[in-house]
Amino acid sequence: MLGNELRKARTAAKMTQEKLSYAAGIDRSYISILEHDKQSPTVDLLFRICDALGVSASGLLSQVEAERKAKK
Repeated sequence: MLGNELRKARTAAKMTQEKLSYAAGIDRSYISILEHDKQSPTVDLLFRICDALGVSASGLLSQVEAERKAKK
């Protein structure tokens, strides 16, 4: 679920995985792993990604929570 919201935020910011990875200081392949929900980021990493995307971590997580509630 978080991966889907990260992908939405990245595409809304008109960024490629490569541009986001550079801006956040992490490997591009890790962005892919996160977007495919194969791993979850640490809180620190989530903040770095959100800062690079220009979105708040709380806003992103509230989207994940809303999606999760909708699936119940």
